[in-house]
Amino acid sequence: MVTDPVGDFLTQIKNAAYRKVVEVCVPYSKMKDSIAQVLKGEGYLTDVVKEDNRLRVVLTFRRRRAIISDIKNVSRPGLRIYRPTKRLPSPLGGAGISIISTSKGVMSNREAKRLGLGGEVLGEVW
Repeated sequence: MVTDPVGDFLTQIKNAAYRKVVEVCVPYSKMKDSIAQVLKGEGYLTDVVKEDNRLRVVLTFRRRRAIISDIKNVSRPGLRIYRPTKRLPSPLGGAGISIISTSKGVMSNREAKRLGLGGEVLGEVW
């Protein structure tokens, strides 16, 4: 039984990028779909498709290397990390993104700062 589905999802994407696997299939949830849509909007994923009760994500590759070089899971079930707008993390000095769960939905740190929203930091991608 998985106790941290978001962390498990981020780890599966990181492992796929490391192993140069083009697509990953995971059990569907709205939270995973929202995270995948943010990653797709930022260019880290090529495609996100819901099939039956599964979510299929296709990683973006350039010159046979994944765009994603690393993913860090920040919040976990035992320790949730919340940040106000002014303290949202920007990985690698803005070269990467943070995935933030706000009252308006899941979004990148750039979008959250633009809207003036803080929230739970789910993970960082670069």
